[in-house]
Amino acid sequence: MSGKKTVFVTGCSAGGIGFALAKEFHSQGCRVFATSRRLDSMEALSALEIETLELDVTDIDAIRRVKTEISTRTGGKLDILVNNAGQTISGAASDVDMSDVRAMFELNLFAPMSIVQEFLPLLIAAGKATVVNTGSVASVIPTPFLSSYNATKAALRSFGNTLRIELAPFNIRVVDLMTGKVTSNVMKPYSIPDGSLYKSIEPEYQKNVQVRDDAMSAEDYARIVVAEAVKAKPRATLWAGTAAAVTWFVVTFLPDSVMSSALAKMFGFSKLAAQVKSAADKKHV
Repeated sequence: MSGKKTVFVTGCSAGGIGFALAKEFHSQGCRVFATSRRLDSMEALSALEIETLELDVTDIDAIRRVKTEISTRTGGKLDILVNNAGQTISGAASDVDMSDVRAMFELNLFAPMSIVQEFLPLLIAAGKATVVNTGSVASVIPTPFLSSYNATKAALRSFGNTLRIELAPFNIRVVDLMTGKVTSNVMKPYSIPDGSLYKSIEPEYQKNVQVRDDAMSAEDYARIVVAEAVKAKPRATLWAGTAAAVTWFVVTFLPDSVMSSALAKMFGFSKLAAQVKSAADKKHV
C-alpha cells in the first residue's frame, strides 16, 4: 500500500460522478477512500475493495472523524483530495426557497472549504499533493432557472483559483473541473410552479433543461479527470464533458451578450418579453 497514491473522494453514491471517479482512481492503482452519506449507496465500491466511509460533508465533526480515520490508515498523508459532493436546485431567483439555497451553499461551497482546512495537514505531509474541485461550466454560463446553483459553482471556482496561489508554496496544486454535460443523478425533475412569473415558458424550460442523450458518460468523464489528477503537474483548469470545449471557446472569444441572447431565446425569455410588452400595450389602449 505504501507505494500507492492515496485519494479521498466525496459524494460517491452509485450513479454519480464521484462513484465513477472512485472506480477510475482505483483502476489506476490508487488507494481510494470513497465517502457518501450512506454506506449502502457505495456497496459496489466496497465490492471492489475500495475503502468506503460514511460522511455528511456539511457536518464538521463528521469531517474531522473521517480525517482522523484516513490519517490513521495512511500514516498521516493524503496525495489527492477530490471535493465532489454537491447538489442542484432548479428555479428562478424569484421562486426558490431561500432555506434550500442556503443548504445548497453549505454543501457546494462551505463543505469543500471546510474539508480543505481539515485535510490540509495531510496534504502538506504528502510532500506533493493535489486538490480537485468538481466545478461546472455553470460557473460561467448564466443558465436560466439555475441562478442559485450557478452562484455556488462560481464561488467554488473563485475559491479554488485563490486557493491555488495560497497552497503553491506547499507543493499543493489545485485543479478546477469545468464540467460540461455528464450523466449523473444530480439533476432532479422540476416544473415551474403555478403563479410563477415564468409559468408561460414551461415548455421551453422542459425542452432545454433535461440532460440530453449526447451527455458524456460518467465513466468517460472520470477517465479524463483521473488521467489529469494523477499527473505530477496537472493543469489548473480542466474542461471536460459534452459541450465543455464549446463553452470554453464562447466565454474566451465572444462577448457575454452572445451567450445571454442565445439562452434568452432557448428558454423562451424572448417570447416572455413579447408577452409582457403586449400586456402592457393593452393596458394603455
